[in-house]
Amino acid sequence: MLNIAVRAARSAGDLIIRSSDNVGRLRINQKSRNDFASEVDQMAEREIINIIKTAYPEHAILAEESGAHKGNDYVWVIDPLDGTTNFLHGFPQYAVSIALMHKNKIEVGVVYDPLRDELFTAKRGGGAMLNNRRIRVTTQTGLVGALIGTGFPFKNLQHLDAYLGMFRAMSDSAGIRRAGAAALDLAYVAAGRLDGFWEIGLHEWDMAAGILLIKEAGGVVTDFSFNDKFMESGNVIAANPRMHQTMYQAIESHVTPALK
Repeated sequence: MLNIAVRAARSAGDLIIRSSDNVGRLRINQKSRNDFASEVDQMAEREIINIIKTAYPEHAILAEESGAHKGNDYVWVIDPLDGTTNFLHGFPQYAVSIALMHKNKIEVGVVYDPLRDELFTAKRGGGAMLNNRRIRVTTQTGLVGALIGTGFPFKNLQHLDAYLGMFRAMSDSAGIRRAGAAALDLAYVAAGRLDGFWEIGLHEWDMAAGILLIKEAGGVVTDFSFNDKFMESGNVIAANPRMHQTMYQAIESHVTPALK
């Protein structure tokens, strides 16, 4: 199943790269405020689904562009192009994200950066890898000297004040990065490139693969209530265990009841 996920991610990545020189001629749909999809998203998703369905016709699918496809207890969670806005602007930070869940447990996760040919993979109980090299989260314990990733709540501004309070709470860090592709941010936490990450309002397809990568790399992922309901709430804190505790304590007082 991991091999199928890798094959699908690489195939979609190749399609995305071939399309990157023709961005100006692509059809673009605005799904909601600051939420865009291009025909490349749709083509890449069809490519991924075709590869998966050829191998596992009975499996279910949850995909960003086409939604839920019924099947058995295995569910493939797909973001064909995480960072579409970056892609449309030629900003080189986007990826393909594919995860496989079985009875609500993430079994396989793949995040593929086609620009850098970086393939992040994980299987439950089998560790996390970057291009066949094992990866681990950092050993950072405090905000001072830490590099933190985040995502602004740009689609829905109702939580902006709470988010800005969290942002200020992280101001002792060495830096905060908002690169615009949550799947890659999470993969970077797993690979030790970021010491931690938090965001409000992610979808399952944004984070499923990245969450497994972090867990298999020795990290911790929770929601803002220190529970494991992040797939339902979309609110995520991710880091190594001690750094996660530091981040949680920093933002705890800014978490409104609506974010718990």
